[in-house]
Amino acid sequence: MSELVLSRRRPLVKFFTAVAVVLGYFIAVEAFAHLAPTLTQKSFGFAALAQDNLDTIDVTSDSVQVVEMTLGNPDATVVLTEYASFTCPHCATFHRDVYPQLKKEYIDTDKVLFRLREVYFDRPGLWASMLARCGGQEKFFGIVDLLFKEQQSWSGLTDSNATVSRLQQIGRAAGLSTEAMNACFRDQDKAESLVETWRTNQAADDISATPTLIINGVSHGNKSYNDLANLLDEALGS
Repeated sequence: MSELVLSRRRPLVKFFTAVAVVLGYFIAVEAFAHLAPTLTQKSFGFAALAQDNLDTIDVTSDSVQVVEMTLGNPDATVVLTEYASFTCPHCATFHRDVYPQLKKEYIDTDKVLFRLREVYFDRPGLWASMLARCGGQEKFFGIVDLLFKEQQSWSGLTDSNATVSRLQQIGRAAGLSTEAMNACFRDQDKAESLVETWRTNQAADDISATPTLIINGVSHGNKSYNDLANLLDEALGS
């Protein structure tokens, strides 16, 4: 008799579990919509909120200029461009193990102009980019360092509201106000332009993985510091 009762209950348990999952999803969406309402409007907002893959976003707004984020000597004969996603673990490792020495030996010494171009494979990566750019050129690379350092604390969260909340904590640590960050997250035209710029750069440089390193137009995969230094020295003729 008990087995019969359990067999009848199982379909009901599965049904209510499915209902709870669906309701949980829409509650999370509504919570984030309350935080950043303009991100839920138009085609971009809905796609960015509902889909992990941003390739389907229909960019329709007027273009907003996307500033190229650079460090080092603008007149350097060697230009190193890094394509990185803020949610990419290999990129976080690069910025932990390679970038500090690269900056000390090649960027701060004006040997190389360094460009960081953001890659958007998912929604959290886009939101992180919007946060990093919220403080302008002055704060950008400092926030980038924090985002990669704290990557595990925010990039794997499954709740959109929790992700943005954690990103805001990082932003406050960098000196950004809550009001300024909310304005940045709600800037839909800027978000669309970031995605459009990424698509243009992706096509031009044939980017399919991160990090990708481009030295004076020649593309390379992820490198150790010593291997990257050898490539830079060769380009510098030293």
